[in-house]
Amino acid sequence: MKLAAIDIGSNAVRCQISAVLMFEGRYRLKRVEYVRYPMRLGEDVFATGRLSEAKQEKFFKFLNSLKLLMEVHDVAHYLICATSAMRTASNAPELVERIRRELGMEIQVINGQAEAAYINRVIEQLLEDNKHYLHIDVGGGSTEFNIYHDRRKVASQSFEVGSIRRMQQEETGLGTEALNGTWERMEEWVKENARLYHVTRAIGTGGNINKIYSLSQPSLDKPITRRRIASILNQLKGMTMDERVNVALLNPDRADVIIPAGQIYLSAMEWAHINTMLVPDIGLKDGMLQTLFEDHFEEIRPVADHSIGTPFLAMQARSDME
Repeated sequence: MKLAAIDIGSNAVRCQISAVLMFEGRYRLKRVEYVRYPMRLGEDVFATGRLSEAKQEKFFKFLNSLKLLMEVHDVAHYLICATSAMRTASNAPELVERIRRELGMEIQVINGQAEAAYINRVIEQLLEDNKHYLHIDVGGGSTEFNIYHDRRKVASQSFEVGSIRRMQQEETGLGTEALNGTWERMEEWVKENARLYHVTRAIGTGGNINKIYSLSQPSLDKPITRRRIASILNQLKGMTMDERVNVALLNPDRADVIIPAGQIYLSAMEWAHINTMLVPDIGLKDGMLQTLFEDHFEEIRPVADHSIGTPFLAMQARSDME
């Protein structure tokens, strides 16, 4: 059986199609197709509050292409979730309805808490008992924080601060007062909860921290230090956009947002007095796939296995795909 997750972010739209495999009583998801397109919905929305006609048409065409791709792969079940840009755009409901009516695809526009809940389904598999973690997930339009204690989430909060929002603020100066106020509330929340729950470890998810991690060239699955993150950001700041693309080999849509995103991760670590961060190659799409697996497990598992509970779903190996 194949499952698919489509993550409609503020910077990019990602589609992952995975096959459910079982070996020696353990299930795992094997990626068979991955598509990422830098739609940049947040560029319109965070500047004007709406999606432009041109962006809507491009989005419609891309969703249609993903529908055909899923049909070719015989995908049995899929989820489509949209985050900050779509929940902010005043004309998003009309676009969502058009997609439903003309393509037959249902888009869930989810809030920050729902986004964090999806990611929680895969993050909790990585945690150690009796440890305290701060999970940081930075998107184009929002940042989600979660506190874990003994493999259990004990606090969470979403803030409308993300890489594209910060970049636009720095470039135009628009919305500076509101964004600064949100930044102050974010700092206060992290400091208070890190102290309350005695947080000592950080976990970072999102495309930008994954790219920073790959640029740091650490040993596989080893943490990255706060000092190393700061060093990489300083190196990138000293490069032109052309150098970031042609020397650092960043995608053009990554080259301009990686620094504002990286500053959020770095600031959160400083506020919490954490020196190292784990960077697993997981995100919203992985939590969506995990949800599909759990929701359709009765259909997935062999008839002979009906006496057993849901086996552990193994995580996928790190890849260098953005």
